[in-house]
Amino acid sequence: MISDTPALSRRALLGGAGALVVGFSLRPAAAQAPAAPAATPAGLPTAGLTKPVNVDEVDAYLTIGADGRVTVYSGKVDLGTGVRTALTQMAAEELDLPLAAVTLIQGDTGLTPDQGPTYGSLSIQNGGAQIRQAAATARKALLGMAAERFGVAPETLRLADGSVVGADNDQKIAFAELIGDRLFDLKVDKAAKPKDPALYTLVGRSVARLDIPAKIFGTFTYMQDVRVPGMVHGRVVRPPALGATLESVDDSRALALPGVIRVVREGNFLGVIAKTEWGAIRAADALEARWSAGTGLPEQAKLWDHVRATRVTKEDVTSNVGAADATLAKTARTLSATYDFAIHTHGSIGPSCAIAEIKDGALTCWTASQMTHALRRQLAAMTAIPTDKVRCLYVEGSGCYGRNGHEDAAADATLLARAVGRPVRVQWSRADEHGWDPKGPPTLIDLKAGLDADGKVLAWTSQFLIPEGSAGNVPLVAADLAGLPHETTMSPGNIIHNSAIPYTLPNVRTVCRRLADTPFRPSWIRTPGRMQNTFANEAFFDECAAAAGRDPAEARLAVLDDPRGAEVLRRVMTLAKWEARPSPKADSQGDVVRGRGISYVRYELYRTYVAGVAEVEVDRRSGAIRVARFFVVQDCGQIINPDGVRNQLEGNILQTVSRTLKEEVTFDRAQVTSLDWATYPILTFPEAPEIVMELIDRPGEKPWGAGEPSAAIVSSAISNAVFDATGARLRSVPFTPAKVQASLSAT
Repeated sequence: MISDTPALSRRALLGGAGALVVGFSLRPAAAQAPAAPAATPAGLPTAGLTKPVNVDEVDAYLTIGADGRVTVYSGKVDLGTGVRTALTQMAAEELDLPLAAVTLIQGDTGLTPDQGPTYGSLSIQNGGAQIRQAAATARKALLGMAAERFGVAPETLRLADGSVVGADNDQKIAFAELIGDRLFDLKVDKAAKPKDPALYTLVGRSVARLDIPAKIFGTFTYMQDVRVPGMVHGRVVRPPALGATLESVDDSRALALPGVIRVVREGNFLGVIAKTEWGAIRAADALEARWSAGTGLPEQAKLWDHVRATRVTKEDVTSNVGAADATLAKTARTLSATYDFAIHTHGSIGPSCAIAEIKDGALTCWTASQMTHALRRQLAAMTAIPTDKVRCLYVEGSGCYGRNGHEDAAADATLLARAVGRPVRVQWSRADEHGWDPKGPPTLIDLKAGLDADGKVLAWTSQFLIPEGSAGNVPLVAADLAGLPHETTMSPGNIIHNSAIPYTLPNVRTVCRRLADTPFRPSWIRTPGRMQNTFANEAFFDECAAAAGRDPAEARLAVLDDPRGAEVLRRVMTLAKWEARPSPKADSQGDVVRGRGISYVRYELYRTYVAGVAEVEVDRRSGAIRVARFFVVQDCGQIINPDGVRNQLEGNILQTVSRTLKEEVTFDRAQVTSLDWATYPILTFPEAPEIVMELIDRPGEKPWGAGEPSAAIVSSAISNAVFDATGARLRSVPFTPAKVQASLSAT
């Protein structure tokens, strides 16, 4: 849908800004806006037909139009990771279609099945597997329909380019003729056999990502570009301190500004609506609001004391082998260490944005949410609109990396739209994004190991202090401020994963102590829990290897009883030209010293294998660390799109180098203070390491995830490399120059 009023594009603005700026546009003057599709999509125009969305029905996942084109419906969404391309490949492969004959609709709650949020590297592993099985069922049905038409056995027929054909090509009938514009009306058949991987022509091959051309040429529609007819703009005024309540508002100055439509107050929720975004920004600044004092945050300098003092609600014992505590008391040598991982923000490059419209008792929300079906339930509960009258439409946002502020922007827009009776667009500011998105929570880990006289690890214990709520539906800021109900299921979540170690030791006990609260709303942030837990485990394992005077790679292989895990380790050693020796280096001389460190993970101890080697340079004078090269080998089972997997590995490593070296949320006793890129710095282009990778493809295996696992090994590999270079052990993320210098001084 195109707005009635032409929108000023960024390029048009640059073009008119001055004589020294040359601007041009490759896109229409008005941003493209995906309209809310009808409940019966194109391809199913027959009167009275309603497309099912139940996860056990074939029609929930795919339909075939009268033109023979296949439309695939995915509840999982592409967050910029290339999933759209891979899912299209999987469906096209199963139906023997060219990629161009398949269209993917994603994250539309009116048309797609609820396959769960897009998280945990499960889009291909789970969501893709469901689509593949539905397509396999459709394949079986199409062969059966054609066989009945031809009076032959189904096994004598095959699919080819949108038709069912006979063995000698003497019989042929198009999909469209068999079922075009009609429903399969079938349950997904778990017994339907997917295509033999030996016959693949698309899966396992690098296919150009479908989204890249539009992004390169500036014609891609991000959520921030969406416009709908009659749309106005909203801005929310945030409390100056967490937990503050709104005592009074003087809105006279704001309402006197041109284009201001309304000031909205609902409990502690305060916002403005104006004809333009700039008008809304000006009006929000003009509001004179008086707030109470907040509930208070802990002193950042005493954060880890605060974490230790927080009430423990439960303990999850994630592994318990032998008698670890008793054995520790008897070993020849005991090592202990504490690791911590800072609070992180998502730092999405494009701040969160959403549009909401309430019309005829129904709510439509355009959103970049990674969990549109869950958001739908939250918005329904918040507005008391029946869930079947709420529709969330996914539009890719500029950055996500986990559950950030997209859902909160949707809630903001919804409350403002309800107040004004028109579609409202809410675009967060950078300060909104950094200050009010939910955070990756702080993690504190205590570890102990007992070694015998030969340096063999006989016992291992660890305690992880992590918040109880770090998964499920994160509470919506707007609903909390307005005092409105909204579905929150803050389950303990998966942040306990990889607290247990992947190595076979005789005595092991790992425990996650779940804390009653945490300073900020906890949320998923890329590789949640698995990154923090692997950081501590893999760096501490290096400490054990160093204490024993053993090569850290060989020490791992000696206690790794998993052949696929051993293979990724050996392959990365070969890739990085690893030279077996203990760490640290014996000849680290000069102001700038170099070292290498290794790390390994089996993600969640049951799927994707990753091993990596970091090569670093450490400037002893400044404390600065530069990651020069990072080598990585990954085995995620069957690979759908090798180039897409490489994209994921590169993104994971770059982002996690940034998180490891630079990123940390700062705050005072009232609120977040790292509200921009100066106070929350991220990795720059000149600081990006060279990345060398190798993929292990196993076509006969199930596909596992690639969106998160490789991030888990980065922090520990860097810590181990710094130790190798300097003899100083870094146990606190981020590895800032000040921390490096302090560690060097203590060595």
